[in-house]
Amino acid sequence: MTDRTTPQGHRTHDLIGIGLGPFNLSLAALAHGIPTTTPGHPLTTAFYEQRPAFHWHPGLLIEGATLQVPFLADLTTLADPTSPWTFLNYLRTRDRLYPFYFAEQFHIHRAEYDAYCRWVSEQLPTIHFNHQVDTIRWNNDHAHFEVEYTRTDPDNDTRTPGRTNTRHIALGVGTAPFIPEPLRPLAEAPETPVIHSADYLHHREELLRADHITVIGSGQSGAEIFLDLLRARPRGTEKIHWLARTQAFAPMEYSKLGLEHFTPDYTHYFHALPEHVRDTLVPQQWQLHKGIDTDTITAIHDELYRRTLHGGWPDATLTPGVSVRTAGRLAGSGNRIELHLEHTQQATRSRLTTDAVVLATGYRERPLDTLLTGIAPHIRRDTQGRPRIHTDFRLDLDPALTGNIYVQNAERHTHGVGAPDLGLAAWRSATILNNLTGTNPYPLPQRTAFTTFGLTPHTNPTIPGQGTALTPLEQDH
Repeated sequence: MTDRTTPQGHRTHDLIGIGLGPFNLSLAALAHGIPTTTPGHPLTTAFYEQRPAFHWHPGLLIEGATLQVPFLADLTTLADPTSPWTFLNYLRTRDRLYPFYFAEQFHIHRAEYDAYCRWVSEQLPTIHFNHQVDTIRWNNDHAHFEVEYTRTDPDNDTRTPGRTNTRHIALGVGTAPFIPEPLRPLAEAPETPVIHSADYLHHREELLRADHITVIGSGQSGAEIFLDLLRARPRGTEKIHWLARTQAFAPMEYSKLGLEHFTPDYTHYFHALPEHVRDTLVPQQWQLHKGIDTDTITAIHDELYRRTLHGGWPDATLTPGVSVRTAGRLAGSGNRIELHLEHTQQATRSRLTTDAVVLATGYRERPLDTLLTGIAPHIRRDTQGRPRIHTDFRLDLDPALTGNIYVQNAERHTHGVGAPDLGLAAWRSATILNNLTGTNPYPLPQRTAFTTFGLTPHTNPTIPGQGTALTPLEQDH
């Protein structure tokens, strides 16, 4: 797998990454400098990102907010602790190892994680910002993918088309903010103060000027935004509603054995389950990844309690078990918003008038079909029309395509709740690189959990020497 040139003069890479969130950044870091099967030839890669620089959820870098995974869940440590791209090495380059050591913080600040990832992205020569990938095609004559992109120059506002070739592709296009259908028209109206939590910090001052604010969503983002708004509002005149569809403002499952659902062992177990079982299981596991960490719940209760010390109750309403049926502007009141609510257990309905709404309603995987239109007929799909994905994160493609397309955070339906988890980023990247090179540059552990998932032993097909146990995907063929 050496770098080569086609008769047309276009360079052919071993791997092109599309999109640059933490997952493809992890892949870029671990891919940098590793050899191919040809001695003396390092893996040739390029990673394209349409934004001008790396930013990780900038609208949610609320002061004091921390990651929900330990700092060891950085880009490389859990696959290669000796990598130059670890979080600890980042601290070393900033002369901050001793302050971090004495701080005893296992969960680092989100802003610090964002700065760390940006540092890695600025060091790696294989990363190309201001590059928007437009189309992907398979060239059967040369047995490679053709990737067409547009390079933007923000200085002179020009757009230059380009093309490159690659044997393999890694899709890391990430997720997009999800806006519930009843609230979509309001969120799309430019003058209406209905925003997704992804843009919270960009609108924070505007929100604080609103007389009444409603936060919708029971996950970590909703809790952090409610707490931040609560702390910034005067005592006794907080005027905040916090609504959620879940039956409680529930803590995230964070017990040590519960966390073993975010191990490679569980990922392989989940992948081997029948499709209908996987589809039933994922919604039932919402508390593994959609709950609120106990520190945030405690901080909210402490803040509410503090506001009762001199008598009275804070003007803050927290109501779970509520869904928004419809929403619209209140006639004759400017931009005031009326939410039509329904309580699931009581089967009752009500209306709430508010001046601003924050939708902490999560994210959805971006569809891959638009980008992969040129090879759509070659993608094998499950009964729901979703791409089938092998255990080593390869799309199941027609054998006529000898190149691989790997996916990052687009495989929850096949790999389970760990797909978006930062703690599995380095392991997934290592799995992809081991498969791509056909060697073992990153030896992976044979066992990662004390829990034995299932009664039937299931070997790990991504680890050399563990046999060739068939997954349902492979058995179907």
